[in-house]
Amino acid sequence: MLAAPNGRTRCGAEGRDETEGGRSGPKPLCGRGEGGARWRRRRRCRGRGRLRAAAMWPCGGRRQRRFGGAAVLLGVLWLLARRFNWSELIPMRLWGRTLGLQTENSQFLLEGMPFRIFGGSMHYFRVPREYWEDRMLKMKACGLNTLTTYVPWNLHEQTRGKFDFTQDLDLEAFLSLAAKNGLWVILRPGPYICSEWDLGGLPSWLLQDPEMQLRTTYKGFTEAVDAYFDHLMPIVVPLQYKKGGPIIAVQVENEYGSYAKDPNYMAYVKRALLSRGIVELLMTSDNKNGLSFGLVEGALATVNFQKLEPGVLKYLDTVQRDQPKMVMEYWTGWFDNWGGPHYVFDADDYDAVLTEAGDYTSKFFKLRQLFSAIIGQPLPLPPMIESKASYGAILLHQYISLWDVLPSLIQPFKSEFPVNMENLHLNDSSGQSYGYVLYETVIFGGGHLHSRDHVRDRAQVFVNTMYVGELDYNTVELSLPEGQGFRQLRLLVENRGRVNYGLALNEQRKGLIGDVFLNKTPLRNFKIYSLEMKPDFMKSLQQVAGWSAVPDYFVGPAFFRGRLWIEHQPQDTFLKLQGWEKGVVFVNGHNLGRYWKIGPQETLYLPGPWLQKGNNEIVIFEERTAGRIIQSVDIPYLGRTQYVD
Repeated sequence: MLAAPNGRTRCGAEGRDETEGGRSGPKPLCGRGEGGARWRRRRRCRGRGRLRAAAMWPCGGRRQRRFGGAAVLLGVLWLLARRFNWSELIPMRLWGRTLGLQTENSQFLLEGMPFRIFGGSMHYFRVPREYWEDRMLKMKACGLNTLTTYVPWNLHEQTRGKFDFTQDLDLEAFLSLAAKNGLWVILRPGPYICSEWDLGGLPSWLLQDPEMQLRTTYKGFTEAVDAYFDHLMPIVVPLQYKKGGPIIAVQVENEYGSYAKDPNYMAYVKRALLSRGIVELLMTSDNKNGLSFGLVEGALATVNFQKLEPGVLKYLDTVQRDQPKMVMEYWTGWFDNWGGPHYVFDADDYDAVLTEAGDYTSKFFKLRQLFSAIIGQPLPLPPMIESKASYGAILLHQYISLWDVLPSLIQPFKSEFPVNMENLHLNDSSGQSYGYVLYETVIFGGGHLHSRDHVRDRAQVFVNTMYVGELDYNTVELSLPEGQGFRQLRLLVENRGRVNYGLALNEQRKGLIGDVFLNKTPLRNFKIYSLEMKPDFMKSLQQVAGWSAVPDYFVGPAFFRGRLWIEHQPQDTFLKLQGWEKGVVFVNGHNLGRYWKIGPQETLYLPGPWLQKGNNEIVIFEERTAGRIIQSVDIPYLGRTQYVD
């Protein structure tokens, strides 16, 4: 992905390992086999052929013959230029598109002509719609001609059976905009996408089935995939190359060779695509270790890596011979872990092309220089970057305790046993995907509380409203203070996110996934409050009575709110939460994400399109210690930097 936040984001690329012009090694983000020079020779040969035909005209002078031959040559070149120039194409001119993207020995062909792929990833669901075109123009200015994107199932079908392809999820508009801006598309529809995305893009409601086997031909999974593809494919099929659209290739699943639990699964996904009208070149995508296990007949295998190591592309040649060598993912960032440093790599090896806010990095200009030399013609000028604003200090002047919100805003579920987040009866029986769940029960006395490792992922423990401690993967037991009479034991459980990669996808249920014991007796008879904090919840929070002035010192959990007044056209900014401990920030109902004082990240990116002239409401859910102000600054603070070789 070109716009890179803090996770392991990627810049898709196609490359080769043949020697060109005395230089050996891969060309990052460049795949052409050996076709570029051959294409130019072929065009000149065709021109000479037409000129020879012109010389055989029976009448007219030499000047007429030269003029006629030159006109024919110019016409041929004009047609070729228009055929491969998306900015000029409209459906009425899309005649003669029959062959699509093909492979021939070591090169790609498009409509029978050698074709280079200069690709970069841009994920529409990670960029505000208002900035889609800006990022695409920057891709063009970098020298790219192809955009790759995933399709996140868990955003398009958040509630089972209800599909959303509108606003920031308008895939058709995104793909059409790519075509308008002269970019071909390699579509990566999953169903699993990895993408450093919650559960690899799979909907959490799949985990309601206790026997669920994700990414296999298990009936419960394939039935859900079929229903999803039945809605997705009618959107993308008309946008394929052979039907006049920008999609030149479609990827079958994603990195399945690293999972490989079902030998029949990849063939199933391939059939699911073909049977619904996919006609373009199919591809697979795996790291070196997974290449041989992720193959499916009829699909071109491509490779992913962080750094080119000796033998990677040669190994790809042993998996499939006489095919172009293509790097689908040349990773451009890596994981930052809570409490760790912010990792930075040298731009000559490994770095993002754009920042999360769309600003250029040194990598952009290095690649632009490289691609310009390969292409042999000037590239478009890079667009101006968006201005960033520093709106200064923002006072959070009101607060309301979570305990005061519960009676008026949230109707609890009652259950004898603890229920995990995904199996709560809400969202049309699709359960809860994100956020927090509060489990409340009555105890008599204190003693030894033991989670038996059934907390996913972190629980703050309260007796009545008094904070006692935390339970997580590392801390599984606490001592509860003794007290008189019956008291409320409350466990506020945070879902920190489901893993996106690896063999543990089926074990990603959140909340309390089993019994918690007090003095070796399992707790029973719960009231369970869902705190998913969706936009409707945040909107209703505004109307709750009980908001009051923030005292000099207050300990959460609580909601805090303030207002940012903007006089002129809103601009991008970054919110810095120095003095706050841990929580989530919402601006005008948009969830900006988590903050945590342990870092490394110290600011949250706030896109200008999410702001408005005049009043902008900021709401913070703080788990523990709150500050009084937050700062709007014009540069990001990503924490203590550690350079990696």
